[in-house]
Amino acid sequence: MCDPNTSTLSTLLQFLHIILDGVLEFILGWILGVKRHVPAPPNKEIEELLSTSAVKLAGRIREGKLKSYELVKAYYDRLLVVNRDLNAVVDGPFIEALDEAKLIDERFKNGDISEEELKRKPFLGVPFTTKDSTEVDGKLHTLGLISRRNKRGSKDAECVRLMKEAGAIFLATSNVPEVNKWIETRNMLIGQTKNPYDYRRSVGGSSGGEAALISACCTAFGLGTDIGGSIRIPAFNCGIFGHKPTKGVINTRGCTFRSGNEVNTMVAAGPMARYADDLIQLMKVLTGPKMCKELQLESSVNLKTIQYFYIPSNSMIQCNPIGKDEQKLMINVCEHFKNVSGSDVKLSTLPHLDMTGKMWRYWMTQEPANFNKLLGNGETLNPFFELFKKLFGRSEFTLAAIYSLIDALLPPEKEHKIREATKKCKEALNELLRDNGVLFFHSSPRTAPFHYYPLIKFMDFSYFSIFNVLNVPVTQVPMGLDSKGMPMGIQIVASEMNDRLCLYVAKELERKFGGWVKPYKY
Repeated sequence: MCDPNTSTLSTLLQFLHIILDGVLEFILGWILGVKRHVPAPPNKEIEELLSTSAVKLAGRIREGKLKSYELVKAYYDRLLVVNRDLNAVVDGPFIEALDEAKLIDERFKNGDISEEELKRKPFLGVPFTTKDSTEVDGKLHTLGLISRRNKRGSKDAECVRLMKEAGAIFLATSNVPEVNKWIETRNMLIGQTKNPYDYRRSVGGSSGGEAALISACCTAFGLGTDIGGSIRIPAFNCGIFGHKPTKGVINTRGCTFRSGNEVNTMVAAGPMARYADDLIQLMKVLTGPKMCKELQLESSVNLKTIQYFYIPSNSMIQCNPIGKDEQKLMINVCEHFKNVSGSDVKLSTLPHLDMTGKMWRYWMTQEPANFNKLLGNGETLNPFFELFKKLFGRSEFTLAAIYSLIDALLPPEKEHKIREATKKCKEALNELLRDNGVLFFHSSPRTAPFHYYPLIKFMDFSYFSIFNVLNVPVTQVPMGLDSKGMPMGIQIVASEMNDRLCLYVAKELERKFGGWVKPYKY
């Protein structure tokens, strides 16, 4: 039986969450002013070009129906205009991208591109971007730090190299929170990135600049990294698709100083795009031929034979209660896949979900990178000295970064307890999903909050971070807009090495519910 005292406490906490959420929305909405969103492209023809999937754009270029220069120039011009308000770019757009596109068009014109080359370069002539923390040869590589304002990459990260080898043209680097460790994209070097749907609201972090550019049609697709939701939170906030793959299937060399050989890490690199088809094709490129075969990415998925499950809440009292719109969304998803499979989507649970925040905090201490030294660009920082400087406007770091420094000084989690909880949770998930199951899980109890809201309430990110702890693949899927005009979404989870289940179920959700919604109107 349920303890009535526990039930009463839970109800009271939910009520307090709702009150505080309402107060923050009112105060921050009043301070931040009138809602504004990203402008539409100058005409319908350019808009159609910019909003088309990367896979279709590449096909048009191969078929001679579109010039690469025309495409890259459209994105180049769009980025220059939109970024004035969006503030999502660190470096770029690069004029050499236009030169590269001209060379590709010339080669097509002269018949210098063979069928074999086209097979090796499925994204030939299509522009892409990546977050600033992922190294690109010769481009700014600041990680959002004033101390690194002039630092440039010495070589391409492995994921960037693979995309260039696949024919994609690099266009710009995008904004991140300091060394990626925050759920908003803001730093003292570039400033704050704004949400394309409402400039007053957060794009999430850490791949926030990337998600904003993709959603606002400033790039065809992008590359992100994810240690606690860093692909999926921005994808959710900005209404696009993002995939956090199984750990290790995409090499992370060059991503926030990673060697690519790390074993004990929650970090994964992955694709971000407006369309599910793009995610699938990008995964084929980013995993490479051998891993692509192992993941069976070339094989289709019979959606009727998959086992479907859902969990309605993570039961963390520190998180907001699931909103009514989000509850209805889950019901609609479950009803659809009941019709697809002919079986109920089963209500499920996992042990120790209520410990998600503690689990993620502990496993972050086991990461090979030291946040304090990364933030200090090799120097050890004193968090209290930085907080003192912040009070007088003299610190080079945001309050969020200083929060993280102070958190490292707080009592650690109990190692044995956390490791045991993680083990049981992972075993239960494996037993539930096996090799033919997917789990529907809320992205967040609510849609994108106003800027600065996470400084007061930030634990909702636990809906994302649990799957970093468990090292399983997850696809973030856009699911329309809520009553405030902000993107909604859902996460699709599978067991390790079953990324394709996530990706093909995401494609079905896009077909049924519409996927990405344009953040502008004519």
